Amino acid sequence: MSSKEQCVKLNDGHFIPALGFGTYKPNEDSHQHLIVNVYPELSEVSHLQLSTVGNLLEFYNASLWCTCFRPELVKPALEKSLKNLQLDYIDLYIMHYPVPMKPGDDDFPVNEQGKSLLDTVDFRDTWEMLEKCKDAGLVKSIGVSNFNHRQLERLLNKPGLKYKPVCNQVECHLYMNQNKLLDYCKSKDIVLVAYGALGTQRYKEWVDQNSPVLLNDPVLCDVAKKNKRSPALIALRYLVQRGVVPLAQSFKENEMRENLQVFGFQLSPEDMKILDDLNKNFRYLPAEFFVDHPEYPFSEEY
Repeated sequence: MSSKEQCVKLNDGHFIPALGFGTYKPNEDSHQHLIVNVYPELSEVSHLQLSTVGNLLEFYNASLWCTCFRPELVKPALEKSLKNLQLDYIDLYIMHYPVPMKPGDDDFPVNEQGKSLLDTVDFRDTWEMLEKCKDAGLVKSIGVSNFNHRQLERLLNKPGLKYKPVCNQVECHLYMNQNKLLDYCKSKDIVLVAYGALGTQRYKEWVDQNSPVLLNDPVLCDVAKKNKRSPALIALRYLVQRGVVPLAQSFKENEMRENLQVFGFQLSPEDMKILDDLNKNFRYLPAEFFVDHPEYPFSEEY
């Protein structure tokens, strides 16, 4: 399979790998590993990399954190990421949420009562600065994350919009298949990128430990057994086959190699229907620290 067959074309003409792997922070061997941050801090950068025949295709993805949404803070945040990676440009730069937080040294600022300190920046003003970063050659593509369809619509209808977001990175997996949001994004030529594709890594800081373990689902395990594949590979193939770009967090080389087999088979329409029916609209990562903000994205159905 050629590298182009393992990539997805973006609406600005660039390509994104059709599968990403993730760990929290780049290590010294970042040229040999695929690094994607689900909840990156301001200085952390995602690094997508796709193994191809005889070489590696590298794709760097940085995330603008919510404390840097004020227009004057956008470019300095990007420049900090570029400096950390020792790069002249980044392939993809995304707004991590549509919700702004008070700027400062703390990525999750709170008051004395422990309540999140939120800001009032219009994300469309932040987007305008991302457009300027693209024009300056600091990034190739720009996108968003955790936007619902109404927020995407407002951005797309922004007067003077120069560039559409190339992607919307959201929680997406068998228990939260995002069918309606996926259809909307496809209608606008926006790629849906899935974090938590395997049900998240279930970190105690973010995920209710009583939540269901996706890869232990008996229906998924039955489909995996039928296809002689692992549950993880079936869960990833389900997303890829629907046109979603999954990010599969992994720390082990053997898991990464196995996950790349996602391009080597297809699921039958019957199996896809069975997996569709697993949807519960269940969110592992509800981002409740944003719930009091009017731009909290998860109050909408999609």
